[in-house]
Amino acid sequence: MPHLHRRAWLQGAAALALLPRPAPGAAQAAASAASVTGREQPALAVFDALMQRFIIEQQLPGAQLAITHERRLVHARGYGLAERVPARAVQPTDLFRIASISKPFTAVAVLQAVERGRIALDAPLLAQLPLPAPRDARWHRITVRQLLQHRAGWDRERSFDPMFAASRVMQALQLDGMPTARDIITFMLRQPLDFEPGERYAYSNFGYCLLGRLLEHLGGERYEVSVRRDVLSPLGIRRMRLGQTALEGRAPGEVRYYAERNPLGRPISGLTHDAVPLPYGAWSLEAMDSHGGWLASAVDLVRFAAAFDDPAHCPLLKPASIATMFARPDGAADSVPVHYACGWRVRRLAQPGQINTWHTGMLDGSSTLLVRRHDGLDWAVLFNGQYTPDGRPAAVKIDRLLHEAAGQVRQWPADDQFDACL
Repeated sequence: MPHLHRRAWLQGAAALALLPRPAPGAAQAAASAASVTGREQPALAVFDALMQRFIIEQQLPGAQLAITHERRLVHARGYGLAERVPARAVQPTDLFRIASISKPFTAVAVLQAVERGRIALDAPLLAQLPLPAPRDARWHRITVRQLLQHRAGWDRERSFDPMFAASRVMQALQLDGMPTARDIITFMLRQPLDFEPGERYAYSNFGYCLLGRLLEHLGGERYEVSVRRDVLSPLGIRRMRLGQTALEGRAPGEVRYYAERNPLGRPISGLTHDAVPLPYGAWSLEAMDSHGGWLASAVDLVRFAAAFDDPAHCPLLKPASIATMFARPDGAADSVPVHYACGWRVRRLAQPGQINTWHTGMLDGSSTLLVRRHDGLDWAVLFNGQYTPDGRPAAVKIDRLLHEAAGQVRQWPADDQFDACL
């Protein structure tokens, strides 16, 4: 663990002094949770103090935080534990399940295909992705844009989320093992939609599952291959990969996930009869590839986010496509400042033309947040725990605190750590 600058140490110590005295036997755990790895930036000590305090107060194993300022990586640190037994500190380049932050990556790949004339945003999906005949004729009216904007007709609050219904899919299709993404599509082709496509917004993981299969159909190759080549490689992102469900399938440098509120759950039917840790067998991560299956570091995520901070020089999309990516959907109320665009949530600010964009992610044992601000700041924060003691997702609870911490910074570092965090 690098030595902390005295000012950073004092700020962190002052924050820790406000915490309740650890219970007997908890002192060692608190000390481990307070560990920090990565290069220290004294000007950004406020973030170290916040992160150390937060994971201890909220009883979380560990976290990562990366920040860019004007497209330069100015902060990349790990906090607490990547794994409790044997104890291992989180490193700035460790991999985390990023859950639904996978969606912006899929959205960019789709918009690239639109630029190349291979996909039409407002043409019917089924005219571009051959599938068996659906039971509900409204499938024929679903467009690619509606899938990107969660307006295609599925509402998990009204019915269910098929991406987390593996046992139901296996029973219906009489499968012997975990259902694939294509198995889930086969199952959903037999189900009715929840509303008319384009009628309204309703968050849908399944819609992004379909987008992954559309990309595969276009390129004749696995979704992961095309995204790594077309989205990650141009940015120099080399270590991102799709994750695996089983603990023994953990990638090199991947953290361990802890779901402590409800640590055990019913396993996917047919795999085992014993209760399983929720992050490792209660659902299939492999089937979630294009909506929630990626592993990344916080550094990887801010490298991706910063690519859109200068649209004229973006290596991924043309300025018009970036504008489409963040545009307000047709039918979204103009008076509402927040909307879901193509793979991003967007908040319009008081100054005309200024927006903040972000995405959260959550799976059992992980909570994630990626933020792009109008003022040239981007950050990503990743946790290998999910909830805080009051039942809120960790990344959601820390969101406001990170904005407040950024407001306390008087001068941002001038160096760039990207090359050191490959």
